[in-house]
Amino acid sequence: MAQVCLVEKRDKVWQIPENGLTLSLTEPVVILEGHSKRVGIVAWHPTARNVLLSAGCDNAIIIWNVGTGEALINLDDMHSDMIYNVSWNRNGSLICTASKDKKVRVIDPRKQEIVAEKEKAHEGARPMRAIFLADGNVFTTGFSRMSERQLALWNPKNMQEPIALHEMDTSNGVLLPFYDPDTSIIYLCGKGDSSIRYFEITDESPYVHYLNTFSSKEPQRGMGYMPKRGLDVNKCEIARFFKLHERKCEPIIMTVPRKSDLFQDDLYPDTAGPEAALEAEEWFEGKNADPVLISLKHGYIPGKNRDLKVVKKNILDSKPTANKKCDLINIPKKTPDTASVQNEAKLDEILKEIKSIKDTICNQDERISKLEQQMAKIAA
Repeated sequence: MAQVCLVEKRDKVWQIPENGLTLSLTEPVVILEGHSKRVGIVAWHPTARNVLLSAGCDNAIIIWNVGTGEALINLDDMHSDMIYNVSWNRNGSLICTASKDKKVRVIDPRKQEIVAEKEKAHEGARPMRAIFLADGNVFTTGFSRMSERQLALWNPKNMQEPIALHEMDTSNGVLLPFYDPDTSIIYLCGKGDSSIRYFEITDESPYVHYLNTFSSKEPQRGMGYMPKRGLDVNKCEIARFFKLHERKCEPIIMTVPRKSDLFQDDLYPDTAGPEAALEAEEWFEGKNADPVLISLKHGYIPGKNRDLKVVKKNILDSKPTANKKCDLINIPKKTPDTASVQNEAKLDEILKEIKSIKDTICNQDERISKLEQQMAKIAA
């Protein structure tokens, strides 16, 4: 499993071992450098392997092939102000963005063009959010001119007027939407709120149907969302959130009470699995594919992780081949030397890792010795 860490203007990608961390990771698999200002948003492609989107305070969106460490698409002229969030659609052919200029944009990243755009999707000055739904519509949250919190549903083919627009309350917290495409339920978590409201999206008016509210005592500073395959189907768990407090992270589990012990097909239709439907190169060439679905009937059983291997392309391959004979005459052959340098670098890397492991073992031995001494004193 790959994990992205945002560090100033760079994205660092780390490989999490199959059975979790046993030692602290010190070296990322790859460092992605391309933004001129701090990076604040990252999003993996929903169906293509090793395709990562990043957006920064430079108002640019970069789409990377993490397998080669290359920035293959740079959308640096589409946003004039800060980007609040970015969302892929179901098959990863389009993205939608919400930005500080009050615009919601639907963008085809490979054609590098804006497919649809709505100015003042929400007229208030507070931040907005926009996400794609499974049917291709766009769901947004924002504020009215009178600072009332709003939610809206849009059809990207005609964004003149919303399909639905609802006003909620006058709280100041930005509404963060979390979407379950299998059940068409959207959970809204407001920063500073102590509640989670959830709605069902349907094809019938009023299209956005209020379901219920989960309330707690303490306000939330942030919220995380567990993928569907991480839920406990035996307990009819339909959602799990991770609520960020000042000094702790609290899991919030939502279940549907059922008397039967049988698998609940209506709660758990086949869901998107971790396996990619496309390779990065196929997606960049223009292919699309829906997510590879898996059944949760017997619970999610993770398969063997595919390690992320970064293969740097030879930059000389892209240079002009003119005067090839002259180059061959003037430049001495250095193939053996290059291979030797690469081997030495690899050897140094292995030796460093061995030293790190030895140091860890020594530290553990010292710790064990101290603990044994403490036990001996207590026993005496």
